[in-house]
Amino acid sequence: MKYQQWERSVFRPEARAELEQAGIPPLAALTLCARGLDTAEKAQAFLASGRELLHDPFLMKDMDLAAARLRTALERGETVAVYGDYDVDGITATCLLTDFLRSEGGTVIPYIPDRMEEGYGLNREAVRSLKERGVSLIVTVDCGITAVDEARYAQDQQVDVIITDHHECKEALPQAAAVVDPHRRDCSYPFKSLAGVGVALKLVLALGGAGRSRQLLERYTDLAAIGTVADVMSLTGENRTLVRLGLEALRNTQRPGLRALLHEAGMDEKPLSSISIGYTLSPRINASGRMGCAPLAAELLMTDSPQRGAELAVQLCELNRERQAIEAGIYAQCEAMAEAIPQAERSVLVLAGENWHQGVVGIVASRLAERYSCPAFMICLQDGKGKGSCRSFGGFNLFAALERCAPLLEGFGGHELAAGFTILEEQIPAFTRQMNAHVIAHTGGGAMVSTLAVDAELDDLDLLNQEAVEGLELLEPYGSGNPKPVFTLSGCTVAAASEVGGGRHLKLKLHVGGRSFDGIFFSANLAQAGVSAGSRVDVAFTPQVNEYRGWRSVQLQVCDLRPALTRAQAEQALFEKFQRGEALSQAEAAALLPTREEFVILWRYLKGHVRSGPLEETAPRLARSIARFCGRRETVMRTMVCLEVFDERGLIHLRRGTDHLQIDLNTVEGKVDLEASHIMRRLRKLCE
Repeated sequence: MKYQQWERSVFRPEARAELEQAGIPPLAALTLCARGLDTAEKAQAFLASGRELLHDPFLMKDMDLAAARLRTALERGETVAVYGDYDVDGITATCLLTDFLRSEGGTVIPYIPDRMEEGYGLNREAVRSLKERGVSLIVTVDCGITAVDEARYAQDQQVDVIITDHHECKEALPQAAAVVDPHRRDCSYPFKSLAGVGVALKLVLALGGAGRSRQLLERYTDLAAIGTVADVMSLTGENRTLVRLGLEALRNTQRPGLRALLHEAGMDEKPLSSISIGYTLSPRINASGRMGCAPLAAELLMTDSPQRGAELAVQLCELNRERQAIEAGIYAQCEAMAEAIPQAERSVLVLAGENWHQGVVGIVASRLAERYSCPAFMICLQDGKGKGSCRSFGGFNLFAALERCAPLLEGFGGHELAAGFTILEEQIPAFTRQMNAHVIAHTGGGAMVSTLAVDAELDDLDLLNQEAVEGLELLEPYGSGNPKPVFTLSGCTVAAASEVGGGRHLKLKLHVGGRSFDGIFFSANLAQAGVSAGSRVDVAFTPQVNEYRGWRSVQLQVCDLRPALTRAQAEQALFEKFQRGEALSQAEAAALLPTREEFVILWRYLKGHVRSGPLEETAPRLARSIARFCGRRETVMRTMVCLEVFDERGLIHLRRGTDHLQIDLNTVEGKVDLEASHIMRRLRKLCE
């Protein structure tokens, strides 16, 4: 199993029918219901993605000040620097704002700091250098919200600063001509999840005015979509609109460099989606920043020359291959370090090393967090100082944790899920202890569990047809806040299994319910999946339509596999989990919760069969006997829950042996309120 736990949603069965009646395809309706969008109104509000949903940029705090200062700079002919970040979000934001200001007649210097030499964010040396080049106004994009000292230094140098950012704010904001960030505590902008490039686009729309909004969106949403998807921002609300518009623009992009990169990546003839941006375009653009060559990607996005665009596309793809090789080496080293840490002490991974490439440790941290089910902190050491990148797991808030560790740090910034920091080498042991304590407090002392969110079990195999699967396109774009749908099929037989892609992936043929499906399990081999021909498995998957040599068929993109239990085994396992007091999902609690009728049937059965001595039975046999008694199927787990409740409320005396039950009836006066049982209250609360 790739995931330790599968958590399935619970929803009203009739809700799906209501959505289908509203014209939503069946698999899409099933997914929306599973995600709480179980009325036509909720579903339509979520699916909406028209331009009219975009908010007025001037609702953002200080947007009026930022626009006014930039208009003044354009009118006076000032030299403006657009100061970005070296990741995809920062690069696209830099290019977007630079291109617009130049189109307005501005003299603009795009500036992206060198990852290895300068590090993240605004720095004094860059301010001094830009001042010497005649810059009188610096506009930051995707950075700057924590640059309090640097903004003050720029002010001392008679250089104005406009901050545009989307990262979390600290208590003190930089003193600047304008500070535009939807995360400001005093900013009432309705949508807080814009990427840095999204905030930059809002600034452009503010400068352009309402009359040019459509034209500017057509010109710049391709860049906004790439940066938003790459920065793993929530694809809901405004971002859903920006990415949908951006995908349309990207298919017909007028940027020669982007067209060349799509061709070089083998995507010019394939359908474009948020997934292809995230897994194909973004890594190639990101590779330039990670390898210390961010200006190459910026040049690719801004060049007017098809020839130069083609040259740069080749270079970016080569840099990406180099990045992959370096990443693989560091990951292998870190995996060995992690394995040497006792599991009991592995609530968080804090790993430090010299000669690690600063540009790739963030990706390694992501892989380690996923591999070991805990937050991961990677620290690159040089001359007694460390530059760190960290990635979250299990909803742990990295930014808040770094704030609590601030006395040990030289600096930090970022999001809840991804952040960067600097630290002296001597402080790393204390930092590790404190971060372990924060994670333990977050989990209540328990271990974090890797959980796969499952939308629904597919009981109706007829839903796995091309038309229904294509109907899922209604839900796109997929990403953070709107992941690809995941369904499960239970009791599948593996008819064939083989490794493909040089042993990196697994191709499967699965039989279930008289049907046969092809499956592909990426980043898994036979040993890791633990399957062979004849294995019975439960499969978690995303359905897709695969096209090969003109033949289209439904394929299962496998997310996880686990050995299939019989129904009785599954019920027994769930009841034992409940008995141990382990955390239950809403779906699991609902499966365990007995109905009033089940209590009545069991009580009548016991009154008829417990006479002179205790009733001795096994749980499965008792459930079968009750089923014959009442003419309906009774589950072992709910029968056991009923018995536990009866025992707790004093109606029976229940003794459990290794595999047998002994049940005596107690003499009780008056009525007994079963709903007052601690067991029932716990299950009811979990089901809410």
